[in-house]
Amino acid sequence: MANDGDILMLEAPPQLSRSAEFIDALPYIDDDYGHQKVKEEVDRLVDDEMRRSSKKPADFLKDLPPLPSFDFHNHPMLAREYERVRAGKPPVALDMSRYGLEMPPMNKRNDETAWRQALQKAQRLLQHQVIRLENLELMAKHGADVWKQHNQRLETYLSRMQALAVEQNEKIETVNRERKYHQQNSALELNALSAQWKELCVKNIEIQTACAKIESNFEELRREAAESSKGVPTGDFAVLYFDYTAVAAVVIADLVM
Repeated sequence: MANDGDILMLEAPPQLSRSAEFIDALPYIDDDYGHQKVKEEVDRLVDDEMRRSSKKPADFLKDLPPLPSFDFHNHPMLAREYERVRAGKPPVALDMSRYGLEMPPMNKRNDETAWRQALQKAQRLLQHQVIRLENLELMAKHGADVWKQHNQRLETYLSRMQALAVEQNEKIETVNRERKYHQQNSALELNALSAQWKELCVKNIEIQTACAKIESNFEELRREAAESSKGVPTGDFAVLYFDYTAVAAVVIADLVM
């Protein structure tokens, strides 16, 4: 960027090979994005690219390999549940009737088979309650120790993950410190090269302007010579043309120096 805030543009650099290392940011010394004009230009370029892009958010995963298909062989219950969730249907409510104990209906009160089925159901429910009580007794006796062991395993896992996180953070901090050190040490050279680049840009613009002006003057001399070719000797015009060419060469040489 020039001192007056104008952005100087040159031809695009040659394309780098895929194996070449390309550093696209120097965050510890780059402050161009803090300038309002540069920020507005960057935001405008990003918005233009987003508008021109034919890629929609739904297309961002197209480059990834497709998900494997699930056929749920030998798992019909999982297949039915998968299809239900895929169709967006609500889950089937649990049938709690099996846990209720009811007498046979009035029209079967004298049916021995109905009473035998009701008795078997009552025995099943009684056994279920017995098993629940045994589970509660086992939980009261051993549950606290089991949870302590589980919590100890979780704490061990947490400590290991925290140690890995600390190690990774230290590596990241080391890389950032090295980047900052190298970037700050190279800042003077980069700033000098940047100033030289800007100076050469300005000089190139001045040379192009001077060349355009000289070409315009040459064209004007040719037109004047064509109009008054009968009144001016050819040798005199050649001398004038040579003198003007020499002066133009001196001016361009001064600009290049």
